[in-house]
Amino acid sequence: MEFTTDKMSRASLRALTEASAAINASLDLPQVLDTISRLAAAVLRAEASSVLLLDKRRNKLVFAAAFGEQANSLLGQEFDANLGIAGQVAASGKAILMPNAAASDDHYKGIDQKSGFRTQELIAAPMVVDEQVVGVVEVLNSIEDRAFQPEDVDLLQVFGNLAAIGARNAQTHQKLKHENLGLRKTVAGDRTIIGSSVRLQEVLRLCDKVASSQATVLLLGETGTGKEMLARYVHNASPRKEAPFIAINCAALTETLLESELFGHEKGAFTGAVALKIGRFEMADGGTLFLDEIGDISQSTQVKLLRVLQEHEFVRVGGTRTVACDVRTIAATNRDLKAAISAGRFREDLYYRLNVFPIQLPPLRERREDIPTLAEHFTVRFSRRLGREVPRISNNAQAILTGHRWPGNIRELQNVIERALLLCDGDTIEPSHLPEDITGSQPGTSPGQGNGGLWDYERAMILKALEDANWNQSQAARALGISRDNLRYRVKKYKINRPGKQ
Repeated sequence: MEFTTDKMSRASLRALTEASAAINASLDLPQVLDTISRLAAAVLRAEASSVLLLDKRRNKLVFAAAFGEQANSLLGQEFDANLGIAGQVAASGKAILMPNAAASDDHYKGIDQKSGFRTQELIAAPMVVDEQVVGVVEVLNSIEDRAFQPEDVDLLQVFGNLAAIGARNAQTHQKLKHENLGLRKTVAGDRTIIGSSVRLQEVLRLCDKVASSQATVLLLGETGTGKEMLARYVHNASPRKEAPFIAINCAALTETLLESELFGHEKGAFTGAVALKIGRFEMADGGTLFLDEIGDISQSTQVKLLRVLQEHEFVRVGGTRTVACDVRTIAATNRDLKAAISAGRFREDLYYRLNVFPIQLPPLRERREDIPTLAEHFTVRFSRRLGREVPRISNNAQAILTGHRWPGNIRELQNVIERALLLCDGDTIEPSHLPEDITGSQPGTSPGQGNGGLWDYERAMILKALEDANWNQSQAARALGISRDNLRYRVKKYKINRPGKQ
């Protein structure tokens, strides 16, 4: 039987008009679906109704709205999308009238058992958008003397179509909102990897190898070695590069705040939770989540994080609904996680879930030849921020920078250069512009290399000259003011090799 408006009652037309108005007036998905559910029950004179959304990632049907005495107990409940009449409708895309559902083997009775509701008869209609089923609308148990009729199926399908449009509009709006939030959290920053040392090039080689995969990466190294920079490098070299890169420092937040930041929270989950909050996993959906200082999270949070990594789903704080996520995780720590496992502070199963592809970042003192280039890079960057001419770094200042051990690594060097620029009034950064704890420190000594400061400084200067000259030794020698033979002697003495050549 075809559905036509001349067969509709005035009340039915008013209800459909109200449902259409609700879709046009709001992009709030729960509000729209609640209206659809309430009006469908009213028009079809049903004891109860529900709207189920299809979660294709997890192959689940989830109760998104319900009307009737047991409505509250249904919200958030879910079941396998292959089960029951609703499952058949979702699979076929065709509405079904079941006059005697209670006696049918096709009816999934698990929901009735959970809610205490007794289904006698039902109609289920698909929610279809662009030929894709996105959910199912059901009405249950007629409260009229007559049972549900074939024309009721057609009428419910209209509600299904309206629900599908409302769901699509609201979900598209929500997706754009999440993406916008995620991309705003993706701070542009300085993404340039500076340096040509052998140690750094080996790290970049490993990053390039793992970037195209979905493998979880664990970045290990001292504080300030550039772990977030390397995480961004992996993300930008991956198929997820157009999606958000979201970073969070796990050590900077208390347990409660960290869980709220990671997983989000529902309105009213705790004091101060005045609205629903989207967590970092949802913001990073389709992209990459960087968990810095992973070794500092509590045991409780470790359990929840392990579930997300294993199942790719989570529940917001104070919520019941499972949220699926497609996120590539990169974690980082400066702690010895194996020692933390032995001490009972870190879960062994979480460690093995994170330690799929570990990469050890070298401290700055083990890549001293990169220090002059890094110092020059920071000088240019901070000079631009200050709106001033870029000063040069004197040879004496450069030697001191190269010889320092840098316990704070790249972050410490960055801070030192920024401070020096604020103190420097002329066109040259001198030792007097550097902190006393650096100018007064004794340069480290490298095994078999004598005075580390002078050795490393001269090696770094030669390497930089070669890089600037694109490894043309004649040009590099002229820039250094020495003969080509003298340069060749020093290249051999310092065992300098062009990257990619042994």
